[in-house]
Amino acid sequence: MRDVLRIKNALWGLFISDAVCMPAHWYYNLDYLKKDFGKITGYNDAPHPHLESFMVGNPYFPDVKNAKELGRSYDILHEHIRFYDTSYSHLQTDVMAHSGEHGNLMPRFDERYHYHHGLKAGENTLGANLIRVLMRSVIKNGGYDEKSFLDDFVQYMTSGTNRDPYLEIYLRDWFENYSKGIPPELCAGSQKDKWSIAAHGGIIRPLVLSLLSKNSYEGLGVAITHQELTHRSQNISSALGVLIPFLTKLLHGEEPMKQLNEYAKQIPLIKIHGDELTRMYHDHKGPSNIPKELMWKIHTEFSDEYLDEILPSATDESMITKRFATACYPEHGVPLIFYFLYKNGFDFKSSLFDNANAGGDNVHRGIILGLLSGASAKEIPESLKESLIEYRTLKDEINAFAEYCK
Repeated sequence: MRDVLRIKNALWGLFISDAVCMPAHWYYNLDYLKKDFGKITGYNDAPHPHLESFMVGNPYFPDVKNAKELGRSYDILHEHIRFYDTSYSHLQTDVMAHSGEHGNLMPRFDERYHYHHGLKAGENTLGANLIRVLMRSVIKNGGYDEKSFLDDFVQYMTSGTNRDPYLEIYLRDWFENYSKGIPPELCAGSQKDKWSIAAHGGIIRPLVLSLLSKNSYEGLGVAITHQELTHRSQNISSALGVLIPFLTKLLHGEEPMKQLNEYAKQIPLIKIHGDELTRMYHDHKGPSNIPKELMWKIHTEFSDEYLDEILPSATDESMITKRFATACYPEHGVPLIFYFLYKNGFDFKSSLFDNANAGGDNVHRGIILGLLSGASAKEIPESLKESLIEYRTLKDEINAFAEYCK
């Protein structure tokens, strides 16, 4: 039988990890991360500037005329519109330099705004807050209802209450489709059309939703159905196929290291990685310029080797970047999550801080890690809970949501 305390600890783990990682999100050059923070050991403000940030100039082109005719809200940017190139504003910042690990276009140094510009120490990102939208929808309705969630999702994104500037590409794609009159349940972008739809951000809400199910068989079906509302991705579904049974075992109190070793046997290693992957990005001046067929191969071609074969000899040097990219891809991020948990024997704080200091997409990767490590922890440090900016309301939401997970 699942322990409700473990469910609460898993939820606390995700929100804590999200906020811990937030200021170091998408640092690929670890020398820059060390320069700005030394070592992440707690909560920090989002710094300015972020040398590797390429948020400024990201596109968002809803069909404004059609959206108005349909009575559909389309403005998901609000105060953050100055960072984006859109169909209803003019970007006044030049983006000209191909730089960073991915070779993306970037503005000059003083205009490289942090993805979470303005967020304070202990504050959660949009990804975590959309998990809260899901949780509140469940609490309000006494269970999960797809239509109710989509209504709440649209309302939250168009209300102007979001403080986090960075909107992942799946959100921008979703609302572009919504503005065209596409039914909400069919607005999700596809991994085959845009490689970055297949990101860790597509795992986090489905993984939380699976907590409502009594077993992983049911939980996986519910999770993938929810996933496809916003992310049509083979890689995300594959990751959920391992993570949901693993999380379920932890919630039942199974020995965590034994379960980790068992599920590591189910994770094949991606074939194209390390220097070869980085070289491909630079040669094409950013991943968005790589042909679709090649991008599909890069992200879906696996070797005959499995994660359990390399964990016993794994080190930070051999795993972080050299073997697995720290960007937003589950085929890289899930093995890194397993590595951090394996290295630290599932210790909650050590695992979270190791992930934070690895940079890259540490936030969404960290939300997943926080759920897993929290589910196995006997207790979560009160100081980390109470230092979250939304501690009191989070506590109420976590307690109420957990009641539906018994």
